[in-house]
Amino acid sequence: MTILVITGTGTEVGKTVTTAAVAACALAAGRSVAVLKAAQTGVRPDEPGDAAEVARLAGAVTATELARYPEPLAPGTAARRAGLAPVHPRDVAEAAAKLAAEHDLVLVEGAGGLLVRFDPAGGTLADAAELLKAPVLVVASAGLGTLNTTELTARELRSRRLDLAGIVIGSWPDSPDLASRCNVTDLPDVAEAPLLGALPAGAGALTSADFRAAAPSWLAPRLDGTWDAEAFRGRAAP
Repeated sequence: MTILVITGTGTEVGKTVTTAAVAACALAAGRSVAVLKAAQTGVRPDEPGDAAEVARLAGAVTATELARYPEPLAPGTAARRAGLAPVHPRDVAEAAAKLAAEHDLVLVEGAGGLLVRFDPAGGTLADAAELLKAPVLVVASAGLGTLNTTELTARELRSRRLDLAGIVIGSWPDSPDLASRCNVTDLPDVAEAPLLGALPAGAGALTSADFRAAAPSWLAPRLDGTWDAEAFRGRAAP
């Protein structure tokens, strides 16, 4: 895959750290990688954003940010309140296509969930993925409530005839509760897509060297890793 769109089932599910892990694995496999943050919200002009965090953790990626808005809101709302131009799905698609001409892999990270609005016309990351005809990786939380949000996201992708590459659990707790352990089995069923990884809680706090060394053990071979879904499911089984 040349372009991979990465979305979450909501906010704070580990999307940026997962993007960094995918980038780190691709770099370790000898591929050149670009990371495109469609719209960065809630960050001041002098602060590093999500694309910079991916570069810090993963290594030598080309990090690009299309727009930045100061308030931690949906991009369309944040743009309106700041009096700044919004990002449109076509802007995202065009930027990703240009990066794809020069890199082996382009990771397009959204903001929040799949249908968070970018502009007044209701444009979303899903629209950008349609324009790109790119597969979508969904980052989900581990615990109670994740089955509903994951299935809704998967249904929306299927309704648009977009390729759901798989599901990654963005933060697997040190001591998973019953719901989390059951969800390891149920998430692929409700999404009708494979579970492609699980990142340990706190992975983003590792040093860059430790993060890069460990990243392949968190992701499946389809994402250039060594993670074994069956073995993980066996360990997690209640």
